[in-house]
Amino acid sequence: RPVAAPFAFTAPRHAPAPARRRSPIHHGWIGRAALECYPTPTMPAVNPDILKWARKSAGLTRRDAVAKVGIRNARGVAAIDRLAALERGDQEPTRPTLLKMAKQYRRPLLTFYLSEPPRRGDRGADFRTLPAAGFPTWDPVVDALVRNVRSRQEMVRATMEAEDEAEPLPFVGALATGAPSRRRAAKMLSEVLGEACDTAKFHAQSSAEDAFALLRERLEGAGVFVLLKGDLGSHHTAVPVEAFRGFAIADDVAPFVVVNDHDSKPAWSFTLLHELVHLLLGQTGISGGERAGTETEKFSNDVAAEWLLPMPMLDGIQLGRDQHVSERQQLIADFARTRNLSRTMVAYRLLLADRIPRSDFEQLRSAFVRHWRDHRDRQRARARESDGGPNYYVVRRHRLGDGLLGFTRRMMRAGALSATRGARVLGVKPAQIGKLLGASVRS
Repeated sequence: RPVAAPFAFTAPRHAPAPARRRSPIHHGWIGRAALECYPTPTMPAVNPDILKWARKSAGLTRRDAVAKVGIRNARGVAAIDRLAALERGDQEPTRPTLLKMAKQYRRPLLTFYLSEPPRRGDRGADFRTLPAAGFPTWDPVVDALVRNVRSRQEMVRATMEAEDEAEPLPFVGALATGAPSRRRAAKMLSEVLGEACDTAKFHAQSSAEDAFALLRERLEGAGVFVLLKGDLGSHHTAVPVEAFRGFAIADDVAPFVVVNDHDSKPAWSFTLLHELVHLLLGQTGISGGERAGTETEKFSNDVAAEWLLPMPMLDGIQLGRDQHVSERQQLIADFARTRNLSRTMVAYRLLLADRIPRSDFEQLRSAFVRHWRDHRDRQRARARESDGGPNYYVVRRHRLGDGLLGFTRRMMRAGALSATRGARVLGVKPAQIGKLLGASVRS
């Protein structure tokens, strides 16, 4: 061993930095036998059953998977056969391949090292109706969307609890017991929204988007986090409204409502109120489809429709006995547009009031859906032809809502959330959170 100097030595001002001391292993002071007492840890092997399960749960065939993951033919072996060998356990995937699988299958990397496939995440009750059954290929995307939102909601609740802000909201689950009437539910819905937001003020807004903003502001003020989200960050994963319209997490501390923003803007408000009824019932779950096929969905539809369009207001629509369906379509469209309402919802209320027969309602509903899709396609075509587009951060703030943005900013300032965890709550990259929060909350 080097002998310590008997006197202190002060390095000259411009002397080079001393060399880094090397470990005893570099000097050979610890022999090979001693090193054998400390074996090098090894990573567990990837579970091939998990590889197969993850691919199938993502809704991908082997042909789809090799294209997305980027597995190619090699050494005379077809790409599909190479993937099959990985899923049988005959070969071990390389780390780059595993990372690509994690991204394309929408699973955390550690999932592939589990001893068995995890149980399917609890997305609550599935209130979606029969038309959604025609879109089974979207279930993996919906599952991934629900997992994403639930993990963010859990982080919000955990942060509230750590900061002693976990105050239960009395309206969540207030109608969970007994058999509540539609009248009682509509009254409680009005109480949650408050006097500053009634049906007349909703109808008086200048646009359907402004009307939705009014509802959203009132609900966020009551403690509900409202998100606009209908994909996983790309238009390639946009979920059709027939498969998913809304999602509610009926947590009494941090309730979340998700509205599919790929729906028409007048329908946003109806979905938001529909999901609010689920919160009142204390029910977590997914809603969707074009018809109310379950009793819970019909109850939620009726309560939301009653608030948006009370039956006496239907007298403002003058329908003649011998009118053609096309004439009724125009009258309903004009009535709905001036009140920021969904045309299909207005037709549904007329059906309940026995003002139109079921056959007319079906024709009207189909015509309104067709008209909305044509309008949406034209808007998308114009967007593709335009040179620029809306600012990314403006769009992202709109989708996240002031409730979640304001909470994240406040918790980061208090030191309760790091930039990384704050980014996870908002569903963005840590490098983006500063600019995202820069002008997110109105002063």
